Amino acid sequence: MSDRSRIAIDAMGGDEGLAVMLAGVARARRRYDDISFLLVGDETAIRAGLANHPNLSQHSEIVHAPDVIAGDEKPSQALRRARTTSMGIAIDCVKQGRAGAAVSAGNTGALMAMAKLSLRTMPGIDRPALAALLPTLGENDVVVLDLGANTECDARNLVQFAVMGAAYARTTLDLASPRVALLNIGSEDQKGTEAIRDAAQMLRKGPHLPMTFAGFVEGDRLSRGEHDVIVCDGFSGNIALKTAEGTARFVADLLKRAFRSSVRSKLGFLISRPATELLRDHLDPNNHNGAVFLGLNGLVVKSHGGANERGVATAIGNAAKMVKADLARRIAEDLGNFESKAAA
Repeated sequence: MSDRSRIAIDAMGGDEGLAVMLAGVARARRRYDDISFLLVGDETAIRAGLANHPNLSQHSEIVHAPDVIAGDEKPSQALRRARTTSMGIAIDCVKQGRAGAAVSAGNTGALMAMAKLSLRTMPGIDRPALAALLPTLGENDVVVLDLGANTECDARNLVQFAVMGAAYARTTLDLASPRVALLNIGSEDQKGTEAIRDAAQMLRKGPHLPMTFAGFVEGDRLSRGEHDVIVCDGFSGNIALKTAEGTARFVADLLKRAFRSSVRSKLGFLISRPATELLRDHLDPNNHNGAVFLGLNGLVVKSHGGANERGVATAIGNAAKMVKADLARRIAEDLGNFESKAAA
């Protein structure tokens, strides 16, 4: 089995601990039986945990890491300890070619800093972007980027994000020509900042790309399923993500409160339970887990810190799809085609 089919797992990262990480890896292995793993962390603890997953042991190699990055550790401090921590060593496995991707549920800021410093950005990419899948009313999730890696972006950055996001959507959502839109305060051409308007102009000149540029989209249309990729700066994207997550929790809590308010409401809950279960499953972040840093010379996937074993498996599954599709090569080819046509 080639090294590219291996995924390096930061086994010590995340809020739920080693047991949940290993359970998630074992679940992913059952679904994707052609991948293997490098389990990075405390060797003694990992070996003991693998006793509960005998089938996983046959397809995993333990890479010892004596230290762990704390959830509240500053990125600058984490960088100084990269060589001895499970997070830093997992990323280094990608850099050294021992793994095709790294997955961590640890400190987001530290992971971003370590990944950027170790893997560097791809040729032609000015800044990497953090991309994730959000649920929609359509048949597919929507790719949203940037979600916080870059608080300020110019038109060139946004265009590069669009190219990377479209390649990601083709890989993860199996779309031939993803519908790409720029997040804006209005759909009219004159709305938004100069950077957003300039980016739109540049993208309209790129019909040769494997994407369909759909113009601007407002925040209230994010989850309608009308677009496959939504591009924005990291400041706006992070706010949009947190607002969407908060709204989902608000709706779920409101329904719980309403159904508990009276005997009649409880009876109504029993009747509508199949529908509410479907809603809960659709909004469950564990079913959409796994943000990826696009634009680096290697794949690094961020799992939500509080993900359960199903969420961890989802993040690993996304990493496996990107590795198999050689996402970095696709991004490089698309960007090269765009720039060559733009210069012509």
